Amino acid sequence: MRGPMYQSILSTLLGVIVPLSVPVSIGAALARWKGFESKQLLTVVLYVLSPAIIFQTLTTANVSQTDVFQSLAFALINLVLMWGAAKAIGKIGRLPSEETAGLTLMATITNCVNYGLPLVLLAFGQLGLDKASVFVVAQMIMVNTIGIYIAARSRFSASMAVRAVFALPSIYAVVLAFILNTTGLQLPAGVSKGISMIAQAYSPIVLVALGAQMLGVKSAKLSADSRRTFWAGMALRMLVSPFLAWGILTLLGIEGMLKDVLIVEASMPVAVNSVILAERFDAAPKTVSTGILWSTLASFATLPVLIAIVKG
Repeated sequence: MRGPMYQSILSTLLGVIVPLSVPVSIGAALARWKGFESKQLLTVVLYVLSPAIIFQTLTTANVSQTDVFQSLAFALINLVLMWGAAKAIGKIGRLPSEETAGLTLMATITNCVNYGLPLVLLAFGQLGLDKASVFVVAQMIMVNTIGIYIAARSRFSASMAVRAVFALPSIYAVVLAFILNTTGLQLPAGVSKGISMIAQAYSPIVLVALGAQMLGVKSAKLSADSRRTFWAGMALRMLVSPFLAWGILTLLGIEGMLKDVLIVEASMPVAVNSVILAERFDAAPKTVSTGILWSTLASFATLPVLIAIVKG
């Protein structure tokens, strides 16, 4: 038993962590030696790459109706419970509104696309990747709707935060994909190919931005409130999330590969999208970026072990 588990952990490290580290390292090198700043790149992610990959995934995923409903139910319940936990901690700890918003982003938005999908493909093959697609799309939609609301709410009123959601194109990508899927209509071949090309750029571009962000937080000095937010976010993301996911899936009666895949996807480290939103809306970006750095580093050890456990 030990042999196969060790082999699974080692293959995940060599087959996924090492390849993913290449664009991350490039981003860090650009920031270190060329003074690269990721803000403009993050704008491209928010306004171009995110809507493209959401649309592409929604129009190409091949999963059963049962998987869709179960994955959406899990994604929604998981979001509500993690959001509630973060809000409760913020209230009990009397954290400033921007720190509470940052904590909520850390707790609810996982790096399930550019980090999670390669892990799932390696561990579970194409079938696992297909099963992960609904959760991934749900997470991306949440990032570009509820995530924006969470981040914007730290500075704006509820109505202004809602308007901020509809000011970005990702929500309209979801609407367009839904219309095409339900009507059977198709975009012109050239347009579809162009969107596909943009979507394929999502992971490497976001990973380059992640590398630049990870290097930038080395010199970040966190206030007392920010340190409390950071540790609370790390605990929620790295310790609470796997057990919570397992409990929700068990209560929903979800078994088999779908359960294994969803546990892994829900246990990803803090997503780079979190700091994109945190920077745009001033929702404790230093705290969130520090969480991205350390949760990502910690996940290099924890996720291969988690995969070996769920597969065992």
